[in-house]
Amino acid sequence: KNTGSSKKHSTLMAVIKAADLEEILNYDGPFTVFAPSNVAFNSIKDINSLLDPTHKKEVYSLLTHHIVAGNLSASKILKAMCSGNGIASFTTILGNELVATMKGTDIVLTDEFGNTAKIVNADANQCNGVIHEIDSVFLPNKI
Repeated sequence: KNTGSSKKHSTLMAVIKAADLEEILNYDGPFTVFAPSNVAFNSIKDINSLLDPTHKKEVYSLLTHHIVAGNLSASKILKAMCSGNGIASFTTILGNELVATMKGTDIVLTDEFGNTAKIVNADANQCNGVIHEIDSVFLPNKI
C-alpha cells in the first residue's frame, strides 16, 4: 500500500491502476511484491502500451508475474535458498515460477523465460506484506 508514496515506483503504481490490480493489493494479503523501479520500466520499449486500456489483460499478467502470496522477507528467501542448496523457487499469483539464487552478495530472481532481476532494495515492509525493489521487469508475454 505504501508503494504509491514512493517516487521510485510511480510507473508501477500507474500500471497497477491501469490493470485494476489496486483492489487485489488492498486485500489483507500478505503479498510479496517484486517491484520494478521506474528505471526498470523505462527500459521497456513501449512503456505507454502498459497504460493502454486495451492491454489490460496483458498488463495484469505482467504485474501478477511479480507478486507472490505470503510475506517473503529477504531472510526467508535466503533461508529457503540455504535449504535448497542455493536455489529457492516461488510461485507467483499468476502461477509462474520465480527462482532465487545468489550472484555474489545479490539475490537474483529468474523467471521461466530466463529473464533475470536483481533485488536492489529489500524488505520495504507494508501493512499487507513486503516489497523488494528489483532492477528489471519480468515480461511473461508480448505486450
